[in-house]
Amino acid sequence: MAKLTEQEIAAGLEKLPGWSREGNAIRRSYTFKTFAEGIRFVDRVAAEADRADHHPDMDVRWTMVTMTLSTHSAGGGNTTRSFCAAPASAILARSRRLEATPPPTTTCLMPVR
Repeated sequence: MAKLTEQEIAAGLEKLPGWSREGNAIRRSYTFKTFAEGIRFVDRVAAEADRADHHPDMDVRWTMVTMTLSTHSAGGGNTTRSFCAAPASAILARSRRLEATPPPTTTCLMPVR
């Protein structure tokens, strides 16, 4: 899978509220009411990541979970797969009303190359 251009990355991030670029990856933090809610979120993301075969790095700090997405098979760069996984994580965070932010677009935001 080809890495995205700088322009494609910038355009993709404009469509992903709360996400930012961090080196060769995109990153977002989610805050939950309790530690247990954050862990349930991580568990749901893990199940979806296994199904998609695209696994984010996740860091848990009490009630905050930070997700970092890059495509390891592309040498750690950003590809369409990262930008397709990002909206899905926001949907999972809101399931069972764990996060009180407005829903993002539920479809992949980047054209598949």
